[in-house]
Amino acid sequence: MSIEAGTLYIVATPLGNLGDISARALEVLSAVDTIAAEDTRHSARLLQHYGINTRLIALHEHNERQASGGIVRRLQAGESIALISDAGTPLISDPGYHLARAVHEAGLRLVPLPGPSALTTALSVSGLPTDHFCFEGFLPAKGGARRKRLEALAAEPRTLVFYEAPHRILDTLQDMRDAFGDERPAFLARELTKSFETLRLTTLAELCEWVAADPNQQRGECVLVLGGAERRDDEEGLPDEALRTLAILREELPLKQAAALAAKLTGEKKNALYKYALEQENSDD
Repeated sequence: MSIEAGTLYIVATPLGNLGDISARALEVLSAVDTIAAEDTRHSARLLQHYGINTRLIALHEHNERQASGGIVRRLQAGESIALISDAGTPLISDPGYHLARAVHEAGLRLVPLPGPSALTTALSVSGLPTDHFCFEGFLPAKGGARRKRLEALAAEPRTLVFYEAPHRILDTLQDMRDAFGDERPAFLARELTKSFETLRLTTLAELCEWVAADPNQQRGECVLVLGGAERRDDEEGLPDEALRTLAILREELPLKQAAALAAKLTGEKKNALYKYALEQENSDD
């Protein structure tokens, strides 16, 4: 393929198994003028494996806003640049959003090169519904904020997907167990596509105990997929999006105000939303 000047290529790289990179990705990474990488040392080893010697620059969460302006100027000067993350598809819980927005605003071209993603890879083997799902990325690191977020998601009927760091996996699983109950279906995908890959579908209670008993399951990158909340008969007629909107508003507003605003935003009946929110509040008590 021909590389276009002044273009930002968003390039997916392997999660772990180096055989998962596409031929198109290798071609672009070899041909662009510069590669913007989340961790240049990590990416240098990846590129060395493929025999690619393209110049690397850093773009990570701590410098993205500042670095984006420089990258846009490079593009405007006619450079071609590829953006990669440490693994998988860039911008999915990784840096790059501000850069992509700046490139759009500058009237320059972006070209996506699809490929590996921990989100879709985990979903594909989870054994849980995938027709509707909610991606939450990384939960807050602090316990109080994490528990508050999980409580707001307890009534979410869609499949839930989270990323988690190994040093927080046990605390997160316990908080999920407290928020969603022992019997909520739970799937752990750990070290996807790597030598010690873990794929386990069970309940939150059993998964908590299993991970706690095996230190090996507390290492590496983790994706957690949870089954959605089961609907009760009195919930029929309230769409998933209305329930999610209500749950988010309940975090910041009194119950009546949350129900009234959710009704305005979703077009659902205020009384039905209020009744549902009241029952949820009573059950939380």
